[in-house]
Amino acid sequence: MKNKQGTGQGTGRGQGQGTGQGTGRGQGQGTGQGVDTCVCPNCGEEVPHQRGTPCTTKSCPNCGTTMIGKR
Repeated sequence: MKNKQGTGQGTGRGQGQGTGQGTGRGQGQGTGQGVDTCVCPNCGEEVPHQRGTPCTTKSCPNCGTTMIGKR
């Protein structure tokens, strides 16, 4: 896309030439992306992470403690 310049006639009319690129908010570990394993912080038991289900909604099969995500 070419960058167009005005002829100097008229006022208050821009071309809106921003690129709109950048990183969005809410990406990263907080959304569960990149988590491979759910781990019990109490006994260390590890279970495979199921995509779409946060580790914090699972209980440890050994001791019942809430699991956490691990990369």
